[in-house]
Amino acid sequence: MNLDKISEELQLGNEEEVAKLTKDALAAGVKPSAILQEGLVAGMDIIGEKFRNNEIFLPEVLIAAKAMKAGMEILRPILSRSNEKSSIKIILGTVEGDIHDIGKNLVGMLLEGGGFEVIDLGIDVPAERFVKEVKVEKPQVLGLSALLTTTMPAMKDVIETLTEAGVREDVKVIVGGAPVTENFAKTIGADGYAPDAAGAVVKVRELTQI
Repeated sequence: MNLDKISEELQLGNEEEVAKLTKDALAAGVKPSAILQEGLVAGMDIIGEKFRNNEIFLPEVLIAAKAMKAGMEILRPILSRSNEKSSIKIILGTVEGDIHDIGKNLVGMLLEGGGFEVIDLGIDVPAERFVKEVKVEKPQVLGLSALLTTTMPAMKDVIETLTEAGVREDVKVIVGGAPVTENFAKTIGADGYAPDAAGAVVKVRELTQI
């Protein structure tokens, strides 16, 4: 079965068609991992690239992400019962004092669309909660978001708390948000910086060598 059709329909945001084609592919004996990578992920990769190049904008990304989720809802239970799910786990959260989440949510959607396992802790997350979840979930990457200059120092607090807890070397930390810069990321000791959601996917792949 040609999985390019799933990619094409996903890019168009046709969630019902993506769901149908995903079911058809499974019925035809196509491996769930192949449907995920060659159909859903391939489509979201193209969406992410177009978004990064300003060829499409946020509404189109959200529509495509919704279509991707329609396919993922069918695949996720099957992948969770097999050994085919992503081995790369990412924890995301908006730092303490900040309640903005649109950018973080978009990063999460694109990462999930890229085939990664994403755990979103939400907004206003204290440093201690990040550390607790890193210890429990053992992710390869921790993504921190801040949209206010007043909450940017909380990113440094998280990294310092990770260090104090002895788990800093166990996880790669990437940071992002409107006021955040690459220089700031280096200053606080982060492993990476992403200027936008599509860039976050690229950076995660770079850090995890995927």
